[in-house]
Amino acid sequence: MPRITEERLQDRRASIIAAARQVFAEKGYEQSAINDIAQIAGTSDGLIYHYFDGKKGLLVEVIDSVYRNLIEGTESAIAEQTDFRGMLTVLVDRHVHSFADDPDLSRLFIAEIRNFDDHADSAGNRLNHVYSSVFLRVLAKGVEEGKVSGKLDPRLVRDIFFGGIKQLALRHISDGVPLEVASVTRQVVAFLIGGLAATDA
Repeated sequence: MPRITEERLQDRRASIIAAARQVFAEKGYEQSAINDIAQIAGTSDGLIYHYFDGKKGLLVEVIDSVYRNLIEGTESAIAEQTDFRGMLTVLVDRHVHSFADDPDLSRLFIAEIRNFDDHADSAGNRLNHVYSSVFLRVLAKGVEEGKVSGKLDPRLVRDIFFGGIKQLALRHISDGVPLEVASVTRQVVAFLIGGLAATDA
């Protein structure tokens, strides 16, 4: 039997993860089955178990890929900006897009994954902290430029930002109403710029 190359192995894993992402998003985690994923990936249940530790292991991989792509894309986009407002606008736009572009997957993250007993200690939660730390760095840039008050608790601002967008997204997803990314981004940026402004700026 010919040996499977590393490239072929990675392709197989990627196709299975992509299939799992689709099935989890469409059916929810509890209603999904390995067989559903195998059919979409064009492989067998046994091969999936060969590469992954069952359905939960696949979910971990899906979460990991989503966060890593989001972090990498956001970091890259922010790096192209030179000032606080530009960085903040890009970050808000990408974050809102992450909900608007895939509402089914967003529902999975908001309604199911965070309710898992082991979520707090999971790799996905750690990646979430890495992602949210990007916001803290952008906020620090605002303080450095004198656009943001240094008296504010950055963690409080971070929690308000991510919590607020999550609630907004959940409402739109539940109502079946698409998020208008440009409008939401404009309003959130205006709200933050005004509310965070240093009094002596």
